[in-house]
Amino acid sequence: MEWLILGIVIVLTIINVPIGFALSISAIILLLWKDTAPLSIVPLNLFSGASSFPLLAIPLFILAGGLMETSGISLRLVNMANSFVGFIRGGLAMVTIVATMIQSEISGSSVADAAAIGKVVIPAMEKRGYPKALSAAIVSNAASAAILIPPSIPMVIYAWMAETSVAKLFFAGFLPGFIACGAMMALSYYYARKYNLTVETRFSLQKVGKSTLEAFWALMIPIVIWGGIFLGIATATEVAALAVLAAFVIGVFIYRELPTKETIRVLKESAGQTAVVMLIVAASAVLGWYLTSEQIPQKFARMILETTSNRYLILFFLNIFFFIAGMFLHSAAAIILIVPIVMPLIRASSSRSIWGWASRPLR
Repeated sequence: MEWLILGIVIVLTIINVPIGFALSISAIILLLWKDTAPLSIVPLNLFSGASSFPLLAIPLFILAGGLMETSGISLRLVNMANSFVGFIRGGLAMVTIVATMIQSEISGSSVADAAAIGKVVIPAMEKRGYPKALSAAIVSNAASAAILIPPSIPMVIYAWMAETSVAKLFFAGFLPGFIACGAMMALSYYYARKYNLTVETRFSLQKVGKSTLEAFWALMIPIVIWGGIFLGIATATEVAALAVLAAFVIGVFIYRELPTKETIRVLKESAGQTAVVMLIVAASAVLGWYLTSEQIPQKFARMILETTSNRYLILFFLNIFFFIAGMFLHSAAAIILIVPIVMPLIRASSSRSIWGWASRPLR
């Protein structure tokens, strides 16, 4: 049955049905087919799925990213990154990666990062002879770091689904995020040598100091976010609200580059992006209810454990599963659809001690 559900969602996605509608439609089809519950369960779960307090962090982080894009914060981060790594061949690509990494520490959204940094660096890349495909690949891959580097919106969704600590997930995301960024910079240097790309500027401590000073207030936003979460002063949702306030104050009163018209536009665009994500979250709650009522996660876990108890094989199966699902599903939809299925498997594996490290208490 789980394969039928995934198949329906994938087919609907392929024919260009929005993923939020695809999740709801698949749940409705299965409810009508199995006739296990009235259709009134659909609107009830749609409402309850989107009314969780931790999910308030999502629109707030999206809004913070939008304010950064139009208030001059992103431009100053790009200039600072340029002073640090612009002297390396293909430095503009590395500037993009470094600036996006810093931006990711504020917005938590890959879409917001790609929009904010891409508007600044892609025209500059084209002027300096970067192939268009390479420019787009650099920006899109650099923006994907927002999935790993806190405050990550997908991590907020995962924490809500798996009932785990957002702060622990954020802390765990730093190392793989920095490793991914380092690997992307190394690959950018390889392509810079291959295409004989230009060196942006000479290294100068004076430029580093000046650009860092200009970006000082922009750098305060991630410090507020990290400090609030890791010191236990505020929850992820409260820190997201502080990030919005900080971005607004810096854009309006310090940099003075956030006019009223632009503020209204950012609010509208943030509302649109939030609606898309929350529709996916709400729709997946309906499908999640159906999966739980049919005990499909438990059946999936039992099927895997009956096949093998080797933790490496289980990891291999899960990664193949994630890889295939990720080709078709939005990250939020994939998390919400897959986590309820695989969490019983992880818990069952831990109870059998085949994940030796997973069964140990955190210290």
